[in-house]
Amino acid sequence: MKRSVAILGATGIVGQRFFSLLSEHPWFDLRLVMASERSAGKIYAESVKWVLEKPLPKKAYELTIEQIDIDTITREKIDIAFTALPADAAKEIEPELARRGIVVVSNASSMRLEPDIPLLNPEVNADHIDVIEFQRRNRGWNGAIAKVPNCTTAILTLSLKPLHDEYGIKRVVVSTMQALSGAGLTGVPSMFILDNIIPYIEGEEEKVEAESRKILGTLKQGVIELNNSIAVSASCHRVMVLEGHSMAVFVELEKKPRDIEEIINVMETFKDNKIKGLGLPTAPEKPVVVRREVDRPQPRLDRLEGNGMSVVVGRIREDKVMNGIKYFALGHNTIRGAAGTGVLIAELLVKKDLA
Repeated sequence: MKRSVAILGATGIVGQRFFSLLSEHPWFDLRLVMASERSAGKIYAESVKWVLEKPLPKKAYELTIEQIDIDTITREKIDIAFTALPADAAKEIEPELARRGIVVVSNASSMRLEPDIPLLNPEVNADHIDVIEFQRRNRGWNGAIAKVPNCTTAILTLSLKPLHDEYGIKRVVVSTMQALSGAGLTGVPSMFILDNIIPYIEGEEEKVEAESRKILGTLKQGVIELNNSIAVSASCHRVMVLEGHSMAVFVELEKKPRDIEEIINVMETFKDNKIKGLGLPTAPEKPVVVRREVDRPQPRLDRLEGNGMSVVVGRIREDKVMNGIKYFALGHNTIRGAAGTGVLIAELLVKKDLA
């Protein structure tokens, strides 16, 4: 039976991605789209400033935007609410939805680091979903909240997971080149970014450093413990690319690999993919794709690998300074880094009978 779902914050870039992914999803029935008061009452197709590469789905002409209202969501018997809300609004709305029995899959940054809230990158830490049992008991909720990681963190940790499993990781240094879409529809004015690079994104570096250690952490006695044995240092920058976050990654390993070919094989085979074989519709066949060309990956050429759900890695080479390796990674920031991972989390919740 299909789960009834809603999108809160449906007209922004991440909301549009959710709409595109959910409108014809085999497991979900998109029943409600919600946005601000100025959009409420309008047909979705007539209100949204659609910016995605795919045309508007047919459902966009059928659904009317509702003003965000918890009573309406409850009354419509929504099973799963996908939220693309600002952090302040999410902090108020999401716990009340969970209290009323609705499962929330949230792209908002609020509550990501709370120890009983799973921060899920499913191929990496699907086992953290079990904390929901403790979350419900501790907070008195019939529903639940599961969080989507920061976009950069989702891409980075998926590329790190095979290395972490095979060799262990001591230290990660990452320098990012982040797409404009990560700042939202009106996030970066053209006069600021044309012919330019902006070397600072507010709060981004702190999110990457903390969230990566949570995703690579451990569920123990009802809480998720950060992996404090891994040091993460991030420098994050906005560049004039529409979609696709790129990053130069430097990793100090605990065990020394035999050679670079061994590293490539470890990444390509990714043996400990935690959702492999579950039949989740949004899961890519190959979560990590390795390119051997010296000039790949590139955002324009590689961001839609695996329907935007794969992370593409290239230029894998030895780093003698870090006593490890260095490589270049790319992922689609609004699919793998946001809505796509959110839908994948919801599929996992359904598979585990948690939604």
